[in-house]
Amino acid sequence: MEFEEIYKTYFKPVYNYILRLSGNEHIAEEITSDTFFKAMKSIKSFRGECDIRVWLCQIAKNAYFSYLKKSSRTESFDAVKLYDFTSPDASPEEQMSQKDESERIRRALHDIEEPYKEVFMWRVFGELSFKEIGELYGKTDNWACVTYHRARKMIRLRMEEQSDE
Repeated sequence: MEFEEIYKTYFKPVYNYILRLSGNEHIAEEITSDTFFKAMKSIKSFRGECDIRVWLCQIAKNAYFSYLKKSSRTESFDAVKLYDFTSPDASPEEQMSQKDESERIRRALHDIEEPYKEVFMWRVFGELSFKEIGELYGKTDNWACVTYHRARKMIRLRMEEQSDE
């Protein structure tokens, strides 16, 4: 596959992934451009051991974390706001409720340990399949599925604890 074809095929998924991590279109554009520049320079080192989308998203994630460090932000990976799940068709009351729920999920996600947190992020925000997540970690798709569902359970339990407080 030619690099131009890779760019056309995978630009949107990589951009959407970074947009969901950052919540900022400008940052997502910048990081996505940087990602493809880095990928173009190192395409010869891509061994094909995983799907190219997984490889590109890994480069994008690393580029995003480097961006956060370079920009001297105090935000960490854990403090990055989660994608806003509110529906534009929802009533103002529903939107407020959805925003509250997103904030509760963000706080619960902040508290869970690795690899659960990252597997959850790859699945929900990176929209990777269990097979792709397993490949990232050198594990099976079953491991990724189990880890994801455990992460969901941990988040649910923490959200229940939050509502009890």
